[in-house]
Amino acid sequence: MAVFNGEHAVVHRFATACRAGSSGAIRSLLAAEVTAVSDGGGRVPAELEPVHGPVQVARCLTDLLRPEMALTVEAVNGQPGVVLRSVDRVVAVLSLKVTGRKVSTVWIVLNPDKLRYWE
Repeated sequence: MAVFNGEHAVVHRFATACRAGSSGAIRSLLAAEVTAVSDGGGRVPAELEPVHGPVQVARCLTDLLRPEMALTVEAVNGQPGVVLRSVDRVVAVLSLKVTGRKVSTVWIVLNPDKLRYWE
């Protein structure tokens, strides 16, 4: 369980960095080989190809974040993840793979059809 607790702490730090909208803070929590994969389902704008590297992934995340969004850490596929909500709906669900003390993979679900299960 110690690994899970460590992962949970990393996810909470990641959510805090996202709440602050700090690209530098987000980058500091990303592994050198980090990859982000987005799914917009063709209904909302999303990266069409995986994004690699801390700078590019942090930019992808900060482009997604808005000051009015609420971020919560919730169980996503049985692991701690981040849910982004606007005033009246879920905007994105981030599933994270943590390796050591860094986030190594970010899966971003933006597809409204998939997000309706979160509302």
